[in-house]
Amino acid sequence: MAVPKRKMSRSNTRHRRAQWKASLPQLTPCPCPRKELVAPHRACAHCGLYKGRQVVDQP
Repeated sequence: MAVPKRKMSRSNTRHRRAQWKASLPQLTPCPCPRKELVAPHRACAHCGLYKGRQVVDQP
């Protein structure tokens, strides 16, 4: 197993961690008439459609 020979300085650690960035979630419009934005591979919270099929009963 690879083991660092020397301790990484706080400056280098923070410089490396500064590159970790959160990205915005990719959203796609739902096929229902309201066209609400939905995360991919998720059922629409408003109408319950997923890939054009009703998978969640909505009140």
